[in-house]
Amino acid sequence: MTTLPLTPRRPLGRTGFVATALGIGDLADRTIPFDTCVATIRRALDAGLNLIDTAPNYEAGYSEQIVGAALQGVRDRIFVVDKIDELTAPVAAQIDASLLRLGLDYTDAFVFHGLSSIETFRHLAAPGGGFDQLADCIRAGKTRFRGISSHNPAVLRAAIEADLCDIVMFAVGPFVDRRYIDEILPLAHARNVGTICFKTFGAGKLLGDTAGYNQPLQQRPRGKLSSGGRDDTEAVLPRLSVAECLHYTMTIDPDVALLGLSFPNEQDQAFAAAAAFVPLAPAQMAEIRSRAVAARRDKGPCWWNPDPDR
Repeated sequence: MTTLPLTPRRPLGRTGFVATALGIGDLADRTIPFDTCVATIRRALDAGLNLIDTAPNYEAGYSEQIVGAALQGVRDRIFVVDKIDELTAPVAAQIDASLLRLGLDYTDAFVFHGLSSIETFRHLAAPGGGFDQLADCIRAGKTRFRGISSHNPAVLRAAIEADLCDIVMFAVGPFVDRRYIDEILPLAHARNVGTICFKTFGAGKLLGDTAGYNQPLQQRPRGKLSSGGRDDTEAVLPRLSVAECLHYTMTIDPDVALLGLSFPNEQDQAFAAAAAFVPLAPAQMAEIRSRAVAARRDKGPCWWNPDPDR
C-alpha cells in the first residue's frame, strides 16, 4: 500500500468518537475464504479507517464473524456499527445473537436496518417499542448509541426530529434523491446526529457495467441503428471514476462515507482519492451529477428508494 494513512478528522455527531472520512462497509462473501475476508478488513484498518459496519443478514451472520475476527487486538480504537434486521421482533435477543457472532461484549451502535416505512417507524417509536427496547440495551451495556439506516428521507426526518437517533445512515452520492443532501444532512448536523452515508458508487452502477454490487448485467444494450441496419455490438456504457464519486460525496461532507472495498486495488483507488481530495466547485458537482444519470441508465433499476430518475 503506497497511500498515506487516513487520520481521524472530527467527532461523529454526539457520540464524540473522532472518525475517519471513510468507513468500512460490508466485505463478507461466502465464496471467499474466511481468512481472506479478515485480511481485507485488516488492510483497511491498517490504512487508518476506524469505523466498520456489519449486519446479521449480510451473508447470514458471516459478516459479523469476519468483523469480530478482524477486530482482535484493535477493538478499542474502532467504532463498530451493527444492525437490527427484524424490525418488529424483540430487540434484546437480536442484539445478544449478534454479540455472540461478533465475539464482543458490546458494539458502539446498533441501528434499525432499512427502516424505510413511516408506519414501521411509528410502531418502533411508540412507548415500549423498539427504540425503548434499544435504550434498555444501552443501559445494560450491550451497546452505546442507537440510530437507523433508511432509504426514505421522510423516515429519517421523523427519527431525527423525534430525537431518537445518535447516528443515521443514508445515501449520499452523485445519484441519490436530493432530499438526502439538501434536507437530511443539514438537519442531522444541526441536531448533532452523526451521519454515516452509503451509495457513493451507486451500488457499483456508476463505476462499471453491473446491476449492483458486482452482479453482471443480464442484458446489455446494443449499438445504435445506422444506415446499414442495426449494429449488434454491445454498447459502451458510460462510467464515472472512483475519484469523481468519492470527491463528490466528500464535498457534500457527511461525517463518514461508508465503502465496501473487497479487493486491494479497489481500496488503493479509494485511499488515494481520499488523500488527494480537494472540494469540488459547484460546476464540477453539476457535471458529475449529469454524467451519473447517464452512467446509471441501462444498468437495472435503482432499487434503493426513492429513485431520483423516476
